[in-house]
Amino acid sequence: MRIGLDYGGTKIEAAAFGPGGAPLARLRTPTPREYGASLQVIRELVSQIERETGARGSVGVALPGSVSPRSGLVRNANSTWLNGRPFESDLAKALERPVRVANDANCFALSEAVDGAGAGAGCVFGVILGTGCGGGVAMDGRVHNGASGVAGEWGHTPLPWPSAEETPGPACWCGRRGCMETWVSGTGFARWASAALGREIRGEEIAAAAAAGDAAAIAVIDLLADRLARGLAVVIDVLDPDVIVLGGGLSDVDGLPEKVAARLPPHVFSDHVAAQVVRHRHGAASGVRGAAWLWNGEEIA
Repeated sequence: MRIGLDYGGTKIEAAAFGPGGAPLARLRTPTPREYGASLQVIRELVSQIERETGARGSVGVALPGSVSPRSGLVRNANSTWLNGRPFESDLAKALERPVRVANDANCFALSEAVDGAGAGAGCVFGVILGTGCGGGVAMDGRVHNGASGVAGEWGHTPLPWPSAEETPGPACWCGRRGCMETWVSGTGFARWASAALGREIRGEEIAAAAAAGDAAAIAVIDLLADRLARGLAVVIDVLDPDVIVLGGGLSDVDGLPEKVAARLPPHVFSDHVAAQVVRHRHGAASGVRGAAWLWNGEEIA
């Protein structure tokens, strides 16, 4: 049995999967805004799942940050009480077993690579277009973290080939300007799209207006696709994935994967673009699924 936990800002979700990914149990509870309480809640969730299923499982956790391979401490988590803490080792002690922890975008990529929209592909790049903008890499059915543990952190690279209007770009919370997150996250998109349309408007409202044929909204969606394509062209030049899977709220914009794919060729340093751009299959469930698959193909002692 594989148990995955998705540690979110408002809730912690836990799910167990049997052979072939068969769902066995699913639980969720509000996220405590305190470190020790978070460890206790996760321990209780795992215990409850194991009581319900009558089986012991491996445990993987998707975090809104990452564990530094140098220090073993959590960094860059928007659940700030986790930062600077040895979460992985502390949780292993609490659960009395080894655990695996990965960034939530990496877990998304892994979920979609194992049995989602990128199933069977050798290399999958997962893109999160939500409140923030993240990315993750899965190779041959396993997460690729990289030497520094930041593989896939595409949201904090700059928008490539910016126009005069896009320079120097909006300020990003990371301290730099013009990061992809400021342009293609749900919040970034709503900000510049509202300015372009002359009124405050949410991303889903823009998508609905574009689907209804509103010319101004269509132009804004086309510009979103262009900015995504420029950013992903650099990913293709460096990584050349087989499949790029779009996730997060903006990924549900009608026709967005196709619009992005059509705009890639002029920016990719190749005579053709083999990478497929597709929408997610598992969506919000990819966090717990990918966390469970951190133990894919392995047994726990």
